[in-house]
Amino acid sequence: MRVTKAQAQANREHIVETASEMFRERGFDGVGVADLMAAAGFTHGGFYKHFGSKADLMAEASACSLAKSLDAAQALDVPGFLNVYLTREHRDGRGCGCTLAALGGDAARQSDEVKATFAEGIEHTLQTLGDKYPTGPDAEAGEGRRKMIDLLARAVGAIILSRACPDDSALADEILEVCRAQMLASLPADDVDAQ
Repeated sequence: MRVTKAQAQANREHIVETASEMFRERGFDGVGVADLMAAAGFTHGGFYKHFGSKADLMAEASACSLAKSLDAAQALDVPGFLNVYLTREHRDGRGCGCTLAALGGDAARQSDEVKATFAEGIEHTLQTLGDKYPTGPDAEAGEGRRKMIDLLARAVGAIILSRACPDDSALADEILEVCRAQMLASLPADDVDAQ
């Protein structure tokens, strides 16, 4: 039985969604094509009907998960983002959490295509949140962006450090709590008070 173009596209999207979650859970090298296709409900042989290589899928799955993270971040202001991002729930939800924290280290060892996908996702995140960073009328051009680069790097690092600790570790929670408090304290008072 032939698969329609619409069904083939739906199958591809399902594979990308499955890969996005599995890559964040296990890392790029922790997921084989056969396991991925089985998890998506397809045979291993069907992979190459949809993708030229695993690297192609890695880039597409990363773009998908980075876009979803950005969609969620668009509804939040900067304190709201920090209060959602630096939590135990986010730390423990690897498969549905931030792609940057889950795969940033892996991406650094991948092809330029994968790195470009991450750079684009970082840029979009910085634009979205940088535009929301409160700056006064005397602020220098680009101040919100610089502040968001600092906050995003610190937030991603906090999740990575927390995840490096055992799940039941008090240190895992302490890292999140201290970083969240310090980052919120670094925001202009008016912005934090609005929360």
